[in-house]
Amino acid sequence: MKQLRPVGIIGTGKYVPEKILTNSDLEKIVETNDEWIVSRTGIRERHIAAPHEATSDLAYEAALKALESAGMKAEDLDLIIIATVTPDSSFPSTACILQDKLGAKGAAAFDLSAACSGFVYSLATATGFIQNGMYNNALIIGADTLSRITDYTDRNTCVLFGDGAGAVILGEVPEGRGFQSFDLGAEGSGGSLLKMEAGGSRMPASQQTIDDKKHFIYMNGREVFKFAVRVMGTATERVLTKAGLAKEDIDLFVPHQANIRIIQSAMQRLDLPEEKCVINVDRYANTSAASIPLALVEAAEEGRMKEGDTVLMVGFGGGLTWGASVLKW
Repeated sequence: MKQLRPVGIIGTGKYVPEKILTNSDLEKIVETNDEWIVSRTGIRERHIAAPHEATSDLAYEAALKALESAGMKAEDLDLIIIATVTPDSSFPSTACILQDKLGAKGAAAFDLSAACSGFVYSLATATGFIQNGMYNNALIIGADTLSRITDYTDRNTCVLFGDGAGAVILGEVPEGRGFQSFDLGAEGSGGSLLKMEAGGSRMPASQQTIDDKKHFIYMNGREVFKFAVRVMGTATERVLTKAGLAKEDIDLFVPHQANIRIIQSAMQRLDLPEEKCVINVDRYANTSAASIPLALVEAAEEGRMKEGDTVLMVGFGGGLTWGASVLKW
């Protein structure tokens, strides 16, 4: 049987737009207040893309930093995957737009849509390609501009979302390092709980869909919360079992940054102290596919991971989907 190559992260980068929208700013445009937002979500501010910035622009800045971190040039890239639910356009893919911007002429490129789980889905996809020798490396980016599909008259959702991009470069790493296991899944029956209804073939854009606000995020917060708490725990337990590890082996926990109460629930289930968890939801809010890579890259920049540490990433999102991964740093 062919020996699979060990695959891990060899470069990291992130980018968030300059503009910051605070809870105090939101108080001026919708009926809400800072205390209410912080107590229920843990969010204090979020970054908002400038009018000229699209998802590919955020991804481009993060990609440049990841390439520099890996000591690579764009023309060295074999594969580009962008996880996003806010592509620049339906087609061409945002990954193809980025390929051109970078000058990565030799790279295959495509987008992956699994909402907030998209980054982990993309990691698993690229790892398989590299393990079997089809490619030697891959640029994986989680990038979203959720501000473009957020209804700022809806107090229940507009406080939750922000914009950003996180990038990693995958390649072969020493034996024993890299990705140890993945757990991906979906519960399509819950698709109606978190969605953007219009703009596709089922409900094409029209004056009616615009008037009915069908091009904005809709979320049943209570039901999504229950799903998140459940799958964050079960996916984490399964991915640890696949890796032959126990929760005591986790050195750093990198959860999807959607809501502080969901993160705290997962930490309690895993019996993890706060110092082992990356939490930046207070500064970025929920950036969908960018959420986990932003947290991971920030932890790397802060030196919170040393060689050989066990890093566990887990997220949930629209679809409904979930994804978890164990990584030996």
